[in-house]
Amino acid sequence: MTFRIGVIADTHGLLRPEADRCLAGVSHIIHAGDIGSEAVLDGLCRIAPVTAIRGNVDRGAWAERFPETLTLRLGGLSFYVLHDLNALTIDPAERGIDVVVSGHSHRARVETINGVLYLNPGSAGKRRFKLPVTLATLARDSGGPLRPVIHEFYRI
Repeated sequence: MTFRIGVIADTHGLLRPEADRCLAGVSHIIHAGDIGSEAVLDGLCRIAPVTAIRGNVDRGAWAERFPETLTLRLGGLSFYVLHDLNALTIDPAERGIDVVVSGHSHRARVETINGVLYLNPGSAGKRRFKLPVTLATLARDSGGPLRPVIHEFYRI
């Protein structure tokens, strides 16, 4: 059986139709901050259960319910989620974390360091900094390796 999750960040209040299509069929969605509005989460929740953290632009009463970091288990894997990777204060490998998910830079990144997958899905919101608009999915067949994929929607 294949386990598939969606990873999105930096929506800044915009949930694109392309994101809906790309995330269709995932069993869970992680939002790595800079959500921008509750409407984005409402839209994502129509696709799958959502776990989200607060980013630096997430202000106001609606955003207070979201932590700045969190650890969760999905599909037998341990995920550590924070918005800005530069704020990482733990050693993920030492803590048994399988995947570190971050956002903030708007630059998609997939890199494995000391056995830990570092995944930044890039920015799925408004185009900024002449970077492509992206999100990621992670798939895993029973016990097999993680297969991260960056999905690109627009390039300037």
